[in-house]
Amino acid sequence: MKKQVLLFALTTLILSCETDKKEDNKTMNYVKESHSYAQPNTSVIKHLDLNIDVDFDTKTINGTATYTIENNNASEIILDSKFLDIVRVEADGKDTPFTLGNFDEQLGQPLSIVIKNDTKHISVHYKTTDKTEALQWLNPQQTTDKKNPFLFTQGQAILTRTWIPIQDSPQIRITYDATVHVPKHLIAVMSAENPKQKTADGSYSFKMKQPISPYLIALAVGDLEYKAVSHRTGVYAEKSLVDKAQSEFSDMEKMVVAAENLYGDYDWDQFDVIVLPPSFPFGGMENPRLTFATPTVIAGDKSLTSLIAHELAHSWSGNLVTNATWNDFWLNEGFTVYFEIRIMEALYGKDRANMIALIGRQDLEEEVEGFKDEPDMTKLKLDLTNKNPDDGMNSIAYDKGYLFLRTLEEKVGREKFDAFLKNYFKVNAFSTVTTEGFVDYLNSNLLEPNGIKFNVDEWVYQPGIPDNQAIIVSNKFKNVENTLSSFIDKQSVDVSKTTAWTTQEWVHFIRNFPETITIDDLKRFDEAFNLTNTSNSHVAMVWYEQTINHDYHGKNVDRHIEDFLIRVGRRWYVSTLYKAYKRNDKVDEALAIYKKARANYHSVTANTIDDMLGYGG
Repeated sequence: MKKQVLLFALTTLILSCETDKKEDNKTMNYVKESHSYAQPNTSVIKHLDLNIDVDFDTKTINGTATYTIENNNASEIILDSKFLDIVRVEADGKDTPFTLGNFDEQLGQPLSIVIKNDTKHISVHYKTTDKTEALQWLNPQQTTDKKNPFLFTQGQAILTRTWIPIQDSPQIRITYDATVHVPKHLIAVMSAENPKQKTADGSYSFKMKQPISPYLIALAVGDLEYKAVSHRTGVYAEKSLVDKAQSEFSDMEKMVVAAENLYGDYDWDQFDVIVLPPSFPFGGMENPRLTFATPTVIAGDKSLTSLIAHELAHSWSGNLVTNATWNDFWLNEGFTVYFEIRIMEALYGKDRANMIALIGRQDLEEEVEGFKDEPDMTKLKLDLTNKNPDDGMNSIAYDKGYLFLRTLEEKVGREKFDAFLKNYFKVNAFSTVTTEGFVDYLNSNLLEPNGIKFNVDEWVYQPGIPDNQAIIVSNKFKNVENTLSSFIDKQSVDVSKTTAWTTQEWVHFIRNFPETITIDDLKRFDEAFNLTNTSNSHVAMVWYEQTINHDYHGKNVDRHIEDFLIRVGRRWYVSTLYKAYKRNDKVDEALAIYKKARANYHSVTANTIDDMLGYGG
């Protein structure tokens, strides 16, 4: 009898524990989010089934977004929506009331949908409008082949809500399926399992089985071809560019292997890159399974492919383990720069890696100086309340974040640091992390067990760069500086001394022109190295910046700058040059070019330059 009682009690305890565990699993524990109207602790989306038509004639997307939701006894679910025409909403297949709240310039509107406490699915029938910011519709002349139109999306940071009504917060992870209908002569690709060839009817089906943040849902439609690099890597591009892209990115499989050797298995099955038209606003965007990339990285010598290593690294830092809010953006980018540079070191050696790191260090110095009147913006953990999260997407997150991690590595030793990072990615896979969560994890799993004291709080929560920063050195850069001084002192150029220079060495050479450099020096360098006509976009950017700074007008450089600004939409490049015009009291010249170029820019780029130049249309 006692055994039976004991067994019954034990069984009851086990069942009770299991029930508690299930209840714990249902507990929603999302942090406060200032860039989304969603209330995920009450009701949250878990899966999206998207069915849309892409209409190039009206430049709209229309269709239905159906969500599987998790419901904590809620009477409504709130989605983010901006510049969308909401036609009708259903809950479990029946029409249900909905309201759109007050419009906010940055956040858009809350879409509040009436549900029952047992509602499992909602469907939103909608159309995009001509104000939709995530979409860029390109006419044939704006593409490489100039034969067919093109469409691409850019969701980061909070623009997915402008083409899909959604809970647009990075801490909300969902899986998705999609059916996309496009003109028969075009192909659609997404951040999902992708087709390699066109279908007969222009209908495409997609599946993303791993849960991702909404900003990573991406779509591109164009006349594209696919070329494999390996069994799990390859490139999409327009016909005239696809062979060049395949050649330029031929080390993609080596990069994946190097990354896996560092921090564990690649969990996304396929790593492809799509080369977009030049108006794409970023160097790359790490959309899972399909990185979106600018054509400006195709230099013909693989010298700018660290960008591909960067986007690949995001498959761990960003896509696998994601910043919970945009205030924690450095967790995505600082880690990714660190990982990128480790990949580049593994493939191309320490010299190349340190040169890339030093260029980032120079960018960081300039960024800190630019924020001298807003020192709080130089903290890693930001407070972007009432600000556009794009304001935090700068060298602080990227390069201060990298410097913090590199300094940590040097303090604790690479072996321990690598083991820590590998475990960090494994433990937090397919989840989101706050800055505070990372700091706790760092203290508990690296610093305290090894008895290491480190000024983590100063690095993360204070402005500026702490004094214990790692010092990055490059003998190759010292050689560049000596060569530059020699050329200026002797007023002559020995081209043989630069024959084997990489892109990084050329960038360092140009960036280090002294304030006192003369027009004759600039002309001499331009004649010797044909800098004005360079096909390397990064070299072009820093050279054009110097010509603006020093009033050099040789070799039709002004026309080349204008052509560059009209043709290229990469925000980093164009903002650097417009900033140079503004810094040198040449705003009228900048505006004259910008009025011609603006129509070619994605809204992400245009919004930045509008603010910079005070452009009102």
